[in-house]
Amino acid sequence: MKRKLVSGAEAVALIRPGDTITTSGFVGNGVPEYLLQSLEARFLEEGAPAGLGLIFAAGQGDGKERGLNRLGHKGLLKRVIGGHWGLIPKVAALAVQGEIEGWNLPQGVISHMYRDIAAGRPATVSPVGLETFVDPRLSGGQVHPGDGEALVELITIAGRDCLAYRLFPIDVALLRGTTADEAGNITMEHEALVLDNLAQAMAVRNSGGVVIVQVERLAAARSLDARAVVIPSALVDAVVLAPPESHMQTYATAYSPAFAQIIRAPAGVLPPMALDARKIIARRAAFELPVNGVVNLGIGMPEGLASVAGEEGLLEHLTLTTEPGVVGGQPASGLDFGAAVNTDAIIPQNAQFDFYDGGGLDMACLGLAEVDATGNVNVSRFGSRLAGAGGFINISQNARSLVFAGTLTAGGLKVAVDDGWLRIETEGRARKFLPQVQQITFSGARAARLDRPVFYVTERAVFELTPDGVALREVAPGLDPERDVIAQMGFRPIVEAVSEMDPRIFLPRPMDLKRDLMHMDLEERITLDRTEGRIFINFEKMRLRTPDDLMMVRARVEALCQPLDERVEAIVTYDGFRLEDDIADAYGRLVAELEERFYSRVTRYSGSAFTRMKLARILPGLTGRPHLYRTPHKA
Repeated sequence: MKRKLVSGAEAVALIRPGDTITTSGFVGNGVPEYLLQSLEARFLEEGAPAGLGLIFAAGQGDGKERGLNRLGHKGLLKRVIGGHWGLIPKVAALAVQGEIEGWNLPQGVISHMYRDIAAGRPATVSPVGLETFVDPRLSGGQVHPGDGEALVELITIAGRDCLAYRLFPIDVALLRGTTADEAGNITMEHEALVLDNLAQAMAVRNSGGVVIVQVERLAAARSLDARAVVIPSALVDAVVLAPPESHMQTYATAYSPAFAQIIRAPAGVLPPMALDARKIIARRAAFELPVNGVVNLGIGMPEGLASVAGEEGLLEHLTLTTEPGVVGGQPASGLDFGAAVNTDAIIPQNAQFDFYDGGGLDMACLGLAEVDATGNVNVSRFGSRLAGAGGFINISQNARSLVFAGTLTAGGLKVAVDDGWLRIETEGRARKFLPQVQQITFSGARAARLDRPVFYVTERAVFELTPDGVALREVAPGLDPERDVIAQMGFRPIVEAVSEMDPRIFLPRPMDLKRDLMHMDLEERITLDRTEGRIFINFEKMRLRTPDDLMMVRARVEALCQPLDERVEAIVTYDGFRLEDDIADAYGRLVAELEERFYSRVTRYSGSAFTRMKLARILPGLTGRPHLYRTPHKA
């Protein structure tokens, strides 16, 4: 320990001019703040080390001075590869101005690059990034396309397009833990996240570099629980004991045992939100939550969904996750984002992205900054402002269903709620729904081609991605669709049957959403008129998720129709209906069976062209090509 324990100044003296460094952290979680302070102080005093390379996955900063913002000095950095840049405006400005070479790559890809560098692989190969700005057919992730060498190559493997992200050695890791023993073993018991610390340390060690770890306390040699050690001593070259003010758990919280999972937080520890535009959006997004499903929440507007799910008593019926490795519980927000309370597990960030990239998410709720008529979303680049994609590309490209959440306009928007009605007090100065986005962070065309359910939820309207583009589906009570929605957009959406957003969203009391999501109320939805000889099946705004749901539908229809001597006419409403893909074929077989047993004829209705097309693919061959009417009047 006498050899490894050094001061902050001694640690950063190990960094040579031109070295490539990597740092740990997610927003303000796990950032080696004291090491970054020491590096900044050395550069300002000595002008060295200069010309550094930097690679980081998640954004590490407070949007002002802390985190990687400390490296935003001309001459200190030469080349930066990062996932999320929005929290480090000083470094981002250098990249935008051409003072440094800059690349914005998907956060999950960078997280996996650490493992692949450690394993000696030449490239990280993934479909993540195809048809976005990371694709070399667009800009290859470069802040200034054409500046510097290309890092991303389009390749084909087994007939499948993929991107190959070129790898390189990393010379220095600046990491953070909780406790170091005298041998240099590192634990992270007080940290809210474990992130990529082990993979980064391995990558640097196998590159022949130096691993420096900031900790808050020291322990006797070999006294730490081996199962608690995250970075073993064989990978650690230097340990720095940080002062408490430079070792806060997050940028908003000095230390919370609930964030460290040492205690379970009581109910209500994260207070409910005020009924403003943010909560309205979160409430409407909550209607899309998959019961018993796994959900990702992005930073910003989507953070409110965790609060709404807690307020509605849904957390025990969902698994909420965030990309740095949180599984279960309730994610925190603001500068605490990344931390969470009452989790099921905290896993490495790279493992979380393995799960995400493989399609493990049932739903993701992500922010939106710009949307165009084809459904493309931009959250990464706005003129001279570089926000970065973060984990957005990994998540949006692979989740089974998507909800993009954000206000319809921005810049001064003020709304008010009056007894279940929405009122626009001051319209935002900037439109967010535009003829063309500035950068494609999410490809609407790709999602439509892959038949992925995508919704765009705002405070006043809900849109859906269809094969023909973005369609208006719902408008808030009290608003006029033409005046208050379409007139505030840069393109005209597809307008078919537009319904009203659920009025409960705009009332101050809880929505009792748990009842809607947990109970189908089939006795009310499926009814029989014996006099007319008709069965009415109301699937409006209903979601069939599992084979058990189908069995419940079958049982209800059988209970009504089996005692009858004659067949009945069936009238089925599918407006706002959702059917999970993995039970779609089974639903088609169920419909065919019920028609053969009980129905004389069937009349179907849906205002959604997307739903009509989907059902037309499911039902032909079993019952003949079904006809779904577009309006209740025609039906």
